Amino acid sequence: MPDTALQPQHDQKTTHFDVLIVGAGISGIGGAYHLATQRPGTSFVVLEQQESFGGTWLTHKYPGIRSDSDLFTFGYRFKPWTGAPIATAEEIRSYMGEVIEENDLARHIRYGHSIASARWSSADNRWTIEGTRTDTGEPFRLTAGFLWMCQGYYRHSVGYTPEWPGMTDFQGRIVHPQTWPTDIDLVDKKVVVIGSGATAATLVPNIVDKCQHVTMLQRTPTFFRAARNADDLADTLRKLEVDESWIHEIVRRKILRDQDVFTRRSFEEPEKVRGELLAGVRAHLGPDYDMDAHFTPSYRPWRQRIAFVPDGDLFKGIRSGKASVVTDEIERFTAKGILLKSGKELEADVIVTATGFHLNVLGDIAFAIDGKPLDFGSTVTYRGMMFTGVPNMAWVFGYFRASWTLRAALVGDFVCRLLKHMGDKQAHRVEVALRPEDKDMKLLPWIDPENFNPGYLMRGMHLLPKRGDKREWQHTQEYWQEKNEFPAIDLDDAAFVYG
Repeated sequence: MPDTALQPQHDQKTTHFDVLIVGAGISGIGGAYHLATQRPGTSFVVLEQQESFGGTWLTHKYPGIRSDSDLFTFGYRFKPWTGAPIATAEEIRSYMGEVIEENDLARHIRYGHSIASARWSSADNRWTIEGTRTDTGEPFRLTAGFLWMCQGYYRHSVGYTPEWPGMTDFQGRIVHPQTWPTDIDLVDKKVVVIGSGATAATLVPNIVDKCQHVTMLQRTPTFFRAARNADDLADTLRKLEVDESWIHEIVRRKILRDQDVFTRRSFEEPEKVRGELLAGVRAHLGPDYDMDAHFTPSYRPWRQRIAFVPDGDLFKGIRSGKASVVTDEIERFTAKGILLKSGKELEADVIVTATGFHLNVLGDIAFAIDGKPLDFGSTVTYRGMMFTGVPNMAWVFGYFRASWTLRAALVGDFVCRLLKHMGDKQAHRVEVALRPEDKDMKLLPWIDPENFNPGYLMRGMHLLPKRGDKREWQHTQEYWQEKNEFPAIDLDDAAFVYG
């Protein structure tokens, strides 16, 4: 888009921006930084439904909430991380707050803005965004030349809890970690945590000391990695008084290389990687623990996300006897707890459903293109960030096997480069379209279930765009290739249609 509109433009009813960012989580704040530093003079606004920044790290308030990615790679490449690799939500929000303050981003962010609709007009070459102020109930309307979706991929208001028979019979309390109640008392209580992903692995060790007993109930085992919540290389470099920006970059590169090697090995020698992962857990639980029943998954490593257990805290709770793992399926809830299909009953005062979230790819926003509702699932993705038939929009969907922020940064660089290219061409709109050589391309689900198949994706695959069998029409999990491919994208390729 032309660079002439450098400041927000106003008419009697509507404020217009060059770019509108949806979401003030880790991706949205990163996007704002990209625009502020790479596209100075571009007018932009960040709309956030919640009362402050942080996204996931503001929504989730359950005990022990922490990252399951290291902050050297989950943190921003431009802002050194100086703490332990695995950080608490409070530490992450403090870090994000520093980014906002250091780069004067607060003036661009509007909190408490719940977006209801986003309508594209080809006649005007702009998006019209309408919604409601959550603090006053007043409606608002903004327009933007370009829409940057950084709102994440799940519904923040409520987590996913399956419907089990007998839930209304249970006389205790059922809670979901995503909407953790402030008034809950776990002291001397019998607690069952349903699930064995990163949330359960975080929650259990952080409540075990106050509870009478905590049972982690899982349908099938999960892979875990346990290690010290420290980085030896970072510690050594700090002893040598190396500058923190250097430390951040060096440690970041080493972790990325190690992750690349580990991921490739999980495909090339899965049984060897399986053995290493299981040996790491066994080292914490001891030789007599029933690993086959509770910690030996049937699937190949990395078909689902591998939960990291800092300092082995989950396993310490199990070894102490204060926590235990049960691998079984739920028959029904009872007045006293949960009846399992094996016939065993787990008694509980509190049941925590750490069972995931609702995939929410467009933030519960009603999209329309020239008056026609957008069926996002019928579009085809261009590298997981643009979509056929959707003008002037980019979307951030991060990595599963590497830190989310890594892809957010690649998309940020791409968007800024695309905006500059549009300005150079005096173009007001751009969308992606299948080229003549792509017309007969086979269309497939967003991701191959044989490659990665967590429950939230399988439940919501129909909501996601299609992918093609050519690399540029896919969302890949390969940061180590995309970090070189994205900067080399030819913006004059026939896949980009300008107007």
